Amino acid sequence: MIETAREMRQYPTEAEAEDVLWEVLRRKQLDGFRFRRQHVIHIFIVDFYCPKAKLVVEVDGEIHLSQTEYDKYWEDVLVQWDYSVLRFTNEQVLGGINDVLMEIKGRLEK
Repeated sequence: MIETAREMRQYPTEAEAEDVLWEVLRRKQLDGFRFRRQHVIHIFIVDFYCPKAKLVVEVDGEIHLSQTEYDKYWEDVLVQWDYSVLRFTNEQVLGGINDVLMEIKGRLEK
């Protein structure tokens, strides 16, 4: 699982490849919260994870259109394990990063 996470860091999705979201989340730039990229949680690899807030942030590319049931399943499992999950599309990140950041900040404040 750890090796797969490493590979995913090397070959990110379009929105991640642009580093739009990661550039703001890394190095505690978002209100001092630390995020990890391509982090392993039990049997899942999540795009971004904030341990202090137990917040998972997913950036969904086109592949997620064909796996909505699976995505819903693992999101439900993470919620049962007391994680909070936010999902954004590539388009949301690339076209409205400020809105994405406001939603993440809102969840971090909880």
